[in-house]
Amino acid sequence: MSGAELAAAVANRVGRAGGRALYVGGWVRDRLLGRESKDIDLEVYGIEADRLRELLGEIGPVNTVGQSFTVYKLGGIDVSLPRAESKRGRGHRGFVVTGEPRMPVEEAARRRDFTVNAIAWDPRRDEYIDPFGGRDDLARRRLRVVDPATFADDSLRVLRAVQLAARFELTPDDATLRLCRGIALDDLPAERIRSEIEKLLLQARRPSLGFGLALRLGVIARLFPELEALVGCGQEPEWHPEGDVWVHTLMVVDEARKRIDDLGPPQQMTLMLAAVCHDLGKPATTELIDGRIRSRGHEEAGVPPTRALLDRLDVHTLAGYDVRRQVLGLVAHHLKPGLWRRGANPVRDGAFRRLARKVDLELLARLSAADCLGRTGDFDCAATMNWFLDRARALGVEHEGPAPLLLGRHLLQLGLSPGPPIGRILKRVYERQLDGEVRSLEEALEAARALLE
Repeated sequence: MSGAELAAAVANRVGRAGGRALYVGGWVRDRLLGRESKDIDLEVYGIEADRLRELLGEIGPVNTVGQSFTVYKLGGIDVSLPRAESKRGRGHRGFVVTGEPRMPVEEAARRRDFTVNAIAWDPRRDEYIDPFGGRDDLARRRLRVVDPATFADDSLRVLRAVQLAARFELTPDDATLRLCRGIALDDLPAERIRSEIEKLLLQARRPSLGFGLALRLGVIARLFPELEALVGCGQEPEWHPEGDVWVHTLMVVDEARKRIDDLGPPQQMTLMLAAVCHDLGKPATTELIDGRIRSRGHEEAGVPPTRALLDRLDVHTLAGYDVRRQVLGLVAHHLKPGLWRRGANPVRDGAFRRLARKVDLELLARLSAADCLGRTGDFDCAATMNWFLDRARALGVEHEGPAPLLLGRHLLQLGLSPGPPIGRILKRVYERQLDGEVRSLEEALEAARALLE
Protein backbone atom coordinates (compact mmCIF):
# COMPACT_ATOMS: atom_id res chain seq x y z
CA MET A 1 0.00 0.00 0.00
CA SER A 2 1.05 3.59 -0.57
CA GLY A 3 1.60 5.95 2.34
CA ALA A 4 -1.80 7.55 1.79
CA GLU A 5 -3.52 4.13 1.71
CA LEU A 6 -1.73 3.04 4.88
CA ALA A 7 -2.72 6.22 6.69
CA ALA A 8 -6.36 5.80 5.67
CA ALA A 9 -6.29 2.18 6.84
CA VAL A 10 -4.85 3.22 10.21
CA ALA A 11 -7.46 5.95 10.67
CA ASN A 12 -10.29 3.51 9.94
CA ARG A 13 -8.89 0.72 12.13
CA VAL A 14 -8.30 3.12 15.06
CA GLY A 15 -11.74 4.65 14.64
CA ARG A 16 -13.47 1.25 14.77
CA ALA A 17 -11.51 0.48 17.95
CA GLY A 18 -12.89 3.59 19.64
CA GLY A 19 -9.90 5.90 19.11
CA ARG A 20 -9.13 8.83 16.85
CA ALA A 21 -6.23 9.12 14.38
CA LEU A 22 -5.31 12.62 13.25
CA TYR A 23 -2.93 13.79 10.54
CA VAL A 24 -0.55 16.30 12.16
CA GLY A 25 2.44 18.52 11.36
CA GLY A 26 3.83 19.37 7.97
CA TRP A 27 1.46 17.18 5.96
CA VAL A 28 -1.53 19.21 7.15
CA ARG A 29 0.24 22.51 6.54
CA ASP A 30 1.20 21.46 3.03
CA ARG A 31 -2.35 20.25 2.30
CA LEU A 32 -3.74 23.65 3.23
CA LEU A 33 -1.17 25.30 0.94
CA GLY A 34 -2.07 22.99 -1.95
CA ARG A 35 1.32 21.28 -1.87
CA GLU A 36 2.07 17.58 -2.08
CA SER A 37 3.75 16.02 0.94
CA LYS A 38 5.10 12.48 1.16
CA ASP A 39 5.81 12.58 4.90
CA ILE A 40 2.67 11.51 6.79
CA ASP A 41 2.52 11.67 10.60
CA LEU A 42 -0.48 10.34 12.47
CA GLU A 43 -1.25 11.03 16.13
CA VAL A 44 -3.57 8.51 17.78
CA TYR A 45 -5.86 9.42 20.70
CA GLY A 46 -7.78 7.13 23.02
CA ILE A 47 -5.79 3.94 22.34
CA GLU A 48 -3.12 2.60 24.69
CA ALA A 49 0.33 1.87 23.25
CA ASP A 50 0.15 -1.92 23.32
CA ARG A 51 -3.30 -1.99 21.76
CA LEU A 52 -2.22 0.49 19.09
CA ARG A 53 0.67 -1.75 18.11
CA GLU A 54 -1.71 -4.68 17.77
CA LEU A 55 -3.99 -2.67 15.50
CA LEU A 56 -1.09 -1.56 13.32
CA GLY A 57 0.23 -5.11 13.14
CA GLU A 58 -3.06 -6.15 11.55
CA ILE A 59 -2.23 -3.80 8.66
CA GLY A 60 1.45 -4.53 8.12
CA PRO A 61 4.93 -4.94 9.67
CA VAL A 62 5.55 -2.46 12.50
CA ASN A 63 8.79 -1.06 13.92
CA THR A 64 8.85 0.65 17.30
CA VAL A 65 10.99 3.74 17.85
CA GLY A 66 11.64 5.40 21.21
CA GLN A 67 11.73 4.26 24.81
CA SER A 68 9.71 6.42 27.18
CA PHE A 69 7.35 7.47 24.39
CA THR A 70 6.13 5.43 21.46
CA VAL A 71 6.42 6.05 17.73
CA TYR A 72 5.52 3.26 15.35
CA LYS A 73 6.76 3.11 11.79
CA LEU A 74 4.35 1.42 9.42
CA GLY A 75 5.55 1.42 5.85
CA GLY A 76 6.32 5.04 4.98
CA ILE A 77 4.29 6.67 7.74
CA ASP A 78 4.88 7.47 11.42
CA VAL A 79 2.16 6.72 13.95
CA SER A 80 2.59 8.08 17.47
CA LEU A 81 0.81 8.77 20.70
CA PRO A 82 0.38 12.38 21.88
CA ARG A 83 3.47 13.36 23.85
CA ALA A 84 4.02 15.03 27.16
CA GLU A 85 7.43 16.74 27.34
CA SER A 86 9.38 18.15 30.26
CA LYS A 87 12.69 19.98 29.95
CA ARG A 88 15.47 18.46 32.08
CA GLY A 89 18.66 19.67 30.38
CA ARG A 90 20.16 21.77 27.59
CA GLY A 91 19.91 20.86 23.94
CA HIS A 92 17.40 19.00 21.82
CA ARG A 93 18.08 15.81 23.80
CA GLY A 94 17.37 17.40 27.16
CA PHE A 95 13.71 16.33 27.27
CA VAL A 96 11.83 13.65 29.12
CA VAL A 97 9.02 12.51 26.83
CA THR A 98 6.11 10.18 27.58
CA GLY A 99 3.19 9.01 25.48
CA GLU A 100 -0.22 10.14 26.78
CA PRO A 101 -3.11 8.64 24.77
CA ARG A 102 -5.73 10.47 26.88
CA MET A 103 -4.21 13.91 26.34
CA PRO A 104 -6.59 16.51 24.82
CA VAL A 105 -5.80 17.40 21.20
CA GLU A 106 -5.32 21.06 22.08
CA GLU A 107 -2.75 20.23 24.74
CA ALA A 108 -0.82 17.98 22.37
CA ALA A 109 -0.75 20.74 19.74
CA ARG A 110 0.73 23.14 22.29
CA ARG A 111 4.11 21.33 22.23
CA ARG A 112 4.63 22.17 18.55
CA ASP A 113 6.87 25.02 17.47
CA PHE A 114 4.78 27.26 15.19
CA THR A 115 1.05 27.65 14.72
CA VAL A 116 1.26 26.60 11.06
CA ASN A 117 2.60 23.23 12.27
CA ALA A 118 0.02 22.85 15.06
CA ILE A 119 -2.99 22.09 12.85
CA ALA A 120 -4.49 18.60 12.82
CA TRP A 121 -6.90 16.98 10.36
CA ASP A 122 -9.41 14.26 11.12
CA PRO A 123 -9.85 12.23 7.90
CA ARG A 124 -13.01 10.42 9.07
CA ARG A 125 -14.81 13.68 9.81
CA ASP A 126 -12.92 15.78 7.25
CA GLU A 127 -12.39 18.27 10.06
CA TYR A 128 -9.45 20.56 10.94
CA ILE A 129 -8.51 21.06 14.58
CA ASP A 130 -6.70 24.39 14.82
CA PRO A 131 -6.54 25.61 18.42
CA PHE A 132 -3.84 28.24 17.83
CA GLY A 133 -4.96 29.94 14.62
CA GLY A 134 -2.51 28.31 12.23
CA ARG A 135 -4.82 28.49 9.22
CA ASP A 136 -5.25 32.21 9.68
CA ASP A 137 -1.47 32.60 9.95
CA LEU A 138 -1.01 30.64 6.72
CA ALA A 139 -3.51 32.90 4.99
CA ARG A 140 -1.70 35.96 6.28
CA ARG A 141 1.71 34.41 5.50
CA ARG A 142 2.72 34.86 9.13
CA LEU A 143 5.09 32.75 11.24
CA ARG A 144 4.11 32.74 14.90
CA VAL A 145 5.17 30.59 17.85
CA VAL A 146 2.61 28.40 19.60
CA ASP A 147 3.73 28.76 23.20
CA PRO A 148 6.22 31.52 24.09
CA ALA A 149 6.76 29.95 27.51
CA THR A 150 8.24 26.72 26.08
CA PHE A 151 9.48 27.76 22.64
CA ALA A 152 13.04 28.40 23.83
CA ASP A 153 13.33 24.89 25.30
CA ASP A 154 14.62 23.68 21.92
CA SER A 155 17.16 26.05 20.36
CA LEU A 156 16.86 24.30 16.99
CA ARG A 157 13.55 26.11 16.58
CA VAL A 158 15.46 29.28 15.69
CA LEU A 159 16.89 27.55 12.61
CA ARG A 160 13.50 26.05 11.87
CA ALA A 161 12.09 29.56 11.84
CA VAL A 162 14.73 30.53 9.27
CA GLN A 163 14.09 27.66 6.87
CA LEU A 164 10.29 27.67 7.27
CA ALA A 165 10.11 31.42 6.65
CA ALA A 166 12.05 30.95 3.41
CA ARG A 167 10.36 27.74 2.20
CA PHE A 168 6.83 29.05 2.67
CA GLU A 169 7.61 32.77 2.37
CA LEU A 170 6.28 33.57 5.83
CA THR A 171 7.06 36.68 7.86
CA PRO A 172 7.76 36.16 11.58
CA ASP A 173 5.78 38.40 13.88
CA ASP A 174 7.57 40.69 16.34
CA ALA A 175 7.15 38.32 19.29
CA THR A 176 8.72 35.46 17.33
CA LEU A 177 11.64 37.66 16.29
CA ARG A 178 12.28 38.71 19.89
CA LEU A 179 12.18 35.12 21.12
CA CYS A 180 14.57 33.87 18.43
CA ARG A 181 17.09 36.63 19.07
CA GLY A 182 17.27 35.73 22.74
CA ILE A 183 17.91 31.99 22.38
CA ALA A 184 21.47 30.67 22.68
CA LEU A 185 22.59 28.39 19.86
CA ASP A 186 25.76 26.98 21.36
CA ASP A 187 24.16 23.65 22.27
CA LEU A 188 23.32 22.63 18.68
CA PRO A 189 25.34 19.76 17.19
CA ALA A 190 26.65 20.09 13.64
CA GLU A 191 24.31 17.52 12.12
CA ARG A 192 21.22 19.34 13.41
CA ILE A 193 22.43 22.67 12.02
CA ARG A 194 23.33 21.04 8.72
CA SER A 195 19.89 19.45 8.42
CA GLU A 196 18.10 22.79 8.72
CA ILE A 197 20.52 24.53 6.36
CA GLU A 198 19.99 21.73 3.84
CA LYS A 199 16.22 22.30 3.96
CA LEU A 200 16.78 26.01 3.45
CA LEU A 201 19.11 25.53 0.49
CA LEU A 202 17.25 22.74 -1.30
CA GLN A 203 13.59 23.30 -0.49
CA ALA A 204 13.18 27.08 -0.50
CA ARG A 205 12.51 28.70 -3.85
CA ARG A 206 14.48 31.74 -2.65
CA PRO A 207 16.97 30.72 0.05
CA SER A 208 18.04 34.35 0.31
CA LEU A 209 14.90 35.01 2.37
CA GLY A 210 16.18 32.63 5.04
CA PHE A 211 19.70 34.04 5.01
CA GLY A 212 18.33 37.56 5.32
CA LEU A 213 16.26 36.52 8.32
CA ALA A 214 19.23 34.67 9.82
CA LEU A 215 21.24 37.88 9.64
CA ARG A 216 18.47 39.84 11.39
CA LEU A 217 18.20 37.23 14.13
CA GLY A 218 21.94 37.14 14.78
CA VAL A 219 22.19 33.53 13.57
CA ILE A 220 24.83 34.43 10.98
CA ALA A 221 27.00 36.18 13.57
CA ARG A 222 26.71 33.30 16.04
CA LEU A 223 27.04 30.31 13.71
CA PHE A 224 28.65 31.53 10.49
CA PRO A 225 31.13 34.37 11.13
CA GLU A 226 32.69 33.76 7.70
CA LEU A 227 29.41 34.90 6.15
CA GLU A 228 29.00 37.85 8.49
CA ALA A 229 32.32 39.20 7.17
CA LEU A 230 30.66 39.66 3.75
CA VAL A 231 28.30 42.31 5.12
CA GLY A 232 29.63 45.74 4.18
CA CYS A 233 32.52 44.36 2.10
CA GLY A 234 32.49 46.64 -0.92
CA GLN A 235 32.70 45.67 -4.59
CA GLU A 236 33.57 47.59 -7.74
CA PRO A 237 30.28 49.18 -8.94
CA GLU A 238 31.13 48.58 -12.60
CA TRP A 239 30.96 44.83 -12.06
CA HIS A 240 28.73 44.71 -8.99
CA PRO A 241 26.18 47.51 -9.04
CA GLU A 242 23.96 45.50 -6.66
CA GLY A 243 26.02 46.39 -3.57
CA ASP A 244 28.29 44.60 -1.11
CA VAL A 245 29.42 40.96 -1.15
CA TRP A 246 26.61 39.87 1.17
CA VAL A 247 23.94 41.20 -1.20
CA HIS A 248 25.72 39.60 -4.16
CA THR A 249 26.04 36.24 -2.36
CA LEU A 250 22.32 36.10 -1.61
CA MET A 251 21.56 36.82 -5.26
CA VAL A 252 23.98 34.07 -6.35
CA VAL A 253 22.39 31.58 -3.96
CA ASP A 254 18.97 32.24 -5.48
CA GLU A 255 20.37 31.89 -9.00
CA ALA A 256 22.08 28.62 -8.08
CA ARG A 257 18.79 27.32 -6.67
CA LYS A 258 17.27 27.66 -10.16
CA ARG A 259 19.94 25.30 -11.52
CA ILE A 260 19.75 22.21 -9.29
CA ASP A 261 16.44 20.47 -9.96
CA ASP A 262 17.91 18.05 -12.51
CA LEU A 263 20.84 17.09 -10.26
CA GLY A 264 21.14 14.32 -7.69
CA PRO A 265 20.93 15.29 -3.98
CA PRO A 266 24.73 15.25 -3.39
CA GLN A 267 25.35 17.49 -6.40
CA GLN A 268 22.48 19.77 -5.37
CA MET A 269 23.99 20.29 -1.94
CA THR A 270 27.45 20.77 -3.45
CA LEU A 271 26.36 23.53 -5.80
CA MET A 272 24.33 25.35 -3.16
CA LEU A 273 27.12 25.27 -0.57
CA ALA A 274 29.57 26.51 -3.20
CA ALA A 275 27.22 29.39 -4.02
CA VAL A 276 27.09 30.32 -0.32
CA CYS A 277 30.87 30.17 0.03
CA HIS A 278 32.16 31.29 -3.36
CA ASP A 279 33.23 34.80 -2.28
CA LEU A 280 34.34 34.13 1.29
CA GLY A 281 37.84 35.17 0.24
CA LYS A 282 36.85 38.74 -0.61
CA PRO A 283 36.94 40.28 2.90
CA ALA A 284 40.62 39.30 3.25
CA THR A 285 41.65 40.46 -0.23
CA THR A 286 39.53 43.52 -0.99
CA GLU A 287 41.42 46.81 -1.31
CA LEU A 288 41.22 50.11 -3.16
CA ILE A 289 43.75 50.25 -6.00
CA ASP A 290 43.94 53.32 -8.25
CA GLY A 291 40.47 54.35 -7.21
CA ARG A 292 38.88 50.96 -7.96
CA ILE A 293 37.83 48.16 -5.59
CA ARG A 294 39.79 44.99 -6.24
CA SER A 295 39.72 41.52 -4.65
CA ARG A 296 42.73 39.91 -6.27
CA GLY A 297 43.29 36.28 -5.40
CA HIS A 298 39.97 35.93 -3.59
CA GLU A 299 39.31 32.53 -5.16
CA GLU A 300 42.20 30.80 -3.41
CA ALA A 301 41.79 32.98 -0.32
CA GLY A 302 38.23 31.68 -0.05
CA VAL A 303 39.34 28.09 0.55
CA PRO A 304 40.32 28.38 4.27
CA PRO A 305 37.10 30.12 5.39
CA THR A 306 35.09 27.67 3.29
CA ARG A 307 36.86 24.79 4.98
CA ALA A 308 36.06 26.33 8.37
CA LEU A 309 32.37 26.65 7.49
CA LEU A 310 32.24 23.07 6.19
CA ASP A 311 33.92 21.91 9.40
CA ARG A 312 31.24 23.66 11.43
CA LEU A 313 28.56 21.84 9.44
CA ASP A 314 30.54 18.58 9.44
CA VAL A 315 30.26 18.31 5.65
CA HIS A 316 32.20 15.46 4.06
CA THR A 317 30.65 12.87 1.75
CA LEU A 318 27.02 12.29 0.84
CA ALA A 319 25.95 8.97 -0.67
CA GLY A 320 29.59 8.33 -1.58
CA TYR A 321 30.00 11.69 -3.31
CA ASP A 322 32.83 13.88 -1.98
CA VAL A 323 30.81 17.03 -1.37
CA ARG A 324 33.57 18.66 0.67
CA ARG A 325 36.26 18.26 -2.02
CA GLN A 326 33.96 19.53 -4.74
CA VAL A 327 32.82 22.59 -2.77
CA LEU A 328 36.43 23.56 -2.05
CA GLY A 329 37.30 23.07 -5.72
CA LEU A 330 34.36 25.15 -6.91
CA VAL A 331 35.29 28.01 -4.59
CA ALA A 332 38.96 27.88 -5.65
CA HIS A 333 38.15 27.96 -9.37
CA HIS A 334 34.81 29.74 -9.72
CA LEU A 335 36.21 32.51 -11.92
CA LYS A 336 37.86 30.17 -14.42
CA PRO A 337 35.00 29.86 -16.96
CA GLY A 338 34.68 33.61 -17.40
CA LEU A 339 38.42 34.27 -17.40
CA TRP A 340 39.10 31.52 -19.91
CA ARG A 341 36.42 32.69 -22.31
CA ARG A 342 37.54 36.31 -22.16
CA GLY A 343 41.26 35.53 -22.25
CA ALA A 344 43.42 36.87 -25.06
CA ASN A 345 44.89 33.44 -25.82
CA PRO A 346 42.81 30.34 -26.59
CA VAL A 347 42.65 27.87 -23.73
CA ARG A 348 44.08 24.48 -24.66
CA ASP A 349 42.29 21.20 -24.14
CA GLY A 350 44.90 20.20 -21.59
CA ALA A 351 43.78 23.00 -19.30
CA PHE A 352 40.23 21.62 -19.29
CA ARG A 353 41.46 18.10 -18.60
CA ARG A 354 43.64 19.27 -15.70
CA LEU A 355 40.87 21.36 -14.18
CA ALA A 356 38.46 18.41 -14.43
CA ARG A 357 40.78 16.49 -12.11
CA LYS A 358 40.10 19.11 -9.42
CA VAL A 359 36.40 19.86 -9.80
CA ASP A 360 33.22 18.82 -11.61
CA LEU A 361 33.18 21.13 -14.65
CA GLU A 362 29.42 20.97 -15.11
CA LEU A 363 28.88 22.18 -11.56
CA LEU A 364 31.54 24.81 -12.14
CA ALA A 365 29.70 26.06 -15.23
CA ARG A 366 26.46 26.31 -13.27
CA LEU A 367 28.15 28.15 -10.40
CA SER A 368 29.78 30.52 -12.88
CA ALA A 369 26.40 31.28 -14.44
CA ALA A 370 24.84 31.90 -11.01
CA ASP A 371 27.77 34.14 -10.06
CA CYS A 372 27.39 36.14 -13.28
CA LEU A 373 23.60 36.47 -13.01
CA GLY A 374 23.66 37.20 -9.28
CA ARG A 375 24.04 40.90 -9.95
CA THR A 376 22.05 43.83 -11.19
CA GLY A 377 22.98 45.14 -14.61
CA ASP A 378 23.27 43.55 -18.06
CA PHE A 379 25.99 40.92 -18.44
CA ASP A 380 26.56 38.17 -21.03
CA CYS A 381 26.27 35.14 -18.74
CA ALA A 382 24.69 32.32 -20.73
CA ALA A 383 27.31 32.47 -23.46
CA THR A 384 30.13 31.84 -21.01
CA MET A 385 28.44 28.84 -19.40
CA ASN A 386 27.52 27.32 -22.78
CA TRP A 387 31.02 27.81 -24.20
CA PHE A 388 32.69 26.31 -21.16
CA LEU A 389 30.32 23.36 -20.87
CA ASP A 390 30.45 22.61 -24.60
CA ARG A 391 34.24 22.40 -24.45
CA ALA A 392 34.15 20.13 -21.39
CA ARG A 393 31.56 17.81 -22.91
CA ALA A 394 33.39 17.62 -26.23
CA LEU A 395 36.43 16.34 -24.31
CA GLY A 396 34.35 14.00 -22.16
CA VAL A 397 35.56 15.61 -18.93
CA GLU A 398 32.44 17.45 -17.76
CA HIS A 399 32.36 15.44 -14.51
CA GLU A 400 35.91 14.17 -13.96
CA GLY A 401 39.34 14.12 -15.51
CA PRO A 402 40.43 11.32 -17.85
CA ALA A 403 41.56 8.07 -16.26
CA PRO A 404 45.27 7.33 -16.88
CA LEU A 405 45.85 5.02 -19.82
CA LEU A 406 49.17 3.81 -18.47
CA LEU A 407 49.17 1.94 -15.16
CA GLY A 408 51.89 0.56 -12.94
CA ARG A 409 51.20 -3.03 -14.00
CA HIS A 410 51.98 -2.07 -17.61
CA LEU A 411 55.42 -0.87 -16.58
CA LEU A 412 56.05 -4.01 -14.56
CA GLN A 413 55.23 -6.00 -17.67
CA LEU A 414 57.93 -4.00 -19.49
CA GLY A 415 60.46 -5.31 -16.98
CA LEU A 416 60.70 -2.42 -14.49
CA SER A 417 61.12 -3.19 -10.83
CA PRO A 418 58.80 -1.58 -8.26
CA GLY A 419 60.10 1.75 -7.04
CA PRO A 420 60.09 5.54 -7.51
CA PRO A 421 61.01 5.45 -11.22
CA ILE A 422 57.63 3.88 -12.01
CA GLY A 423 55.81 6.79 -10.39
CA ARG A 424 57.89 9.35 -12.29
CA ILE A 425 57.25 7.67 -15.63
CA LEU A 426 53.52 7.33 -14.96
CA LYS A 427 53.30 11.03 -14.12
CA ARG A 428 55.18 12.17 -17.24
CA VAL A 429 53.13 9.94 -19.54
CA TYR A 430 49.89 11.10 -17.92
CA GLU A 431 50.88 14.74 -18.45
CA ARG A 432 51.31 13.98 -22.15
CA GLN A 433 47.90 12.28 -22.10
CA LEU A 434 46.33 15.40 -20.60
CA ASP A 435 47.91 17.47 -23.36
CA GLY A 436 46.40 15.18 -25.98
CA GLU A 437 49.75 13.80 -27.18
CA VAL A 438 48.95 10.29 -25.92
CA ARG A 439 45.54 8.93 -26.95
CA SER A 440 45.75 5.15 -26.53
CA LEU A 441 47.47 2.52 -24.43
CA GLU A 442 49.77 1.71 -27.34
CA GLU A 443 50.90 5.35 -27.55
CA ALA A 444 51.30 5.44 -23.78
CA LEU A 445 53.52 2.34 -23.84
CA GLU A 446 55.54 3.85 -26.67
CA ALA A 447 56.04 7.04 -24.65
CA ALA A 448 57.10 4.98 -21.64
CA ARG A 449 59.65 3.04 -23.69
CA ALA A 450 61.05 6.32 -25.02
CA LEU A 451 61.48 7.59 -21.47
CA LEU A 452 63.19 4.36 -20.44
CA GLU A 453 65.65 4.64 -23.31
